[in-house]
Amino acid sequence: MKKVRKAIIPAAGFGTRMLPATKAIPKEMITLIDKPVIQYAVEEAVSSGIETIVLITSKHKKSIEDHFDKNFELEEILKKGGKEKELEKILELANCCEIVSIRQKEQRGLGDAVYCAKNIIGDEPFAVILPDDVMLSKEPVIGQLIECYNKVEKSVVALQEVQMEDVSKYGIVSVKEKIEERLFLLDDMVEKPKENPPSTYAIIGRYVLDSNVMKNIGEITPGALGEIQLTDAIKKEAISSKVFGYLFKGERYDCGNVNGYLDAIINFALERDDLRDYLVQIIKNKFL
Repeated sequence: MKKVRKAIIPAAGFGTRMLPATKAIPKEMITLIDKPVIQYAVEEAVSSGIETIVLITSKHKKSIEDHFDKNFELEEILKKGGKEKELEKILELANCCEIVSIRQKEQRGLGDAVYCAKNIIGDEPFAVILPDDVMLSKEPVIGQLIECYNKVEKSVVALQEVQMEDVSKYGIVSVKEKIEERLFLLDDMVEKPKENPPSTYAIIGRYVLDSNVMKNIGEITPGALGEIQLTDAIKKEAISSKVFGYLFKGERYDCGNVNGYLDAIINFALERDDLRDYLVQIIKNKFL
């Protein structure tokens, strides 16, 4: 069985839910405390053993590429200023793993964005990490999925149970069989069902996929608005082979909208020893 060594991080969208902040700044570069949102996705991948990350960007996203590149002038300034901790952080960022950038020339759906990386992925299994979904967990979520993939040797998608009134916001899976406490064999998935959802398990932005899924993307027909959906390629794999869903351990925050972003700031700050007491004191002074 081939090792999961590569991850795709799609980052070509306009980020309209976060306007006006995203008018000139990529949504993935909005700062969550002291790091841009996309850095959390990269760090999650690296801590899960990923060796190569493929960033799918667009012509307005050069700052993402620059963020993970070397900056010799800044490094020299930090050296001369004796700012060793700051220097260590940016050197670690530039050397964390191999990062490749590919431009999606037209926004034709998530499936199309993933397909842009087909030549780099080749015939290997691969991870997909949607950077809007920022995870707070002791064990990296994509690492949890890789562990499942190594066990079942089939595609695995991350699941989260949602309220019935929220199912129309997500891709919802149909469970064929419960394999373990958190692991399910799937037989179908429905994108944003308006009624009669097959379950309350939603697909969240983490995937570990067999190379056949990449082949499926190249064969599926574009849907509404000419978009190619990753979900359709995974459904095809569920029919021809097997696809599993894993109810991941951890908390997910949708940083693609203001409410989720604010929620993430508070919860990530509360997890940090250097910020927790300060945040609690701010809240006490304001409301108590």
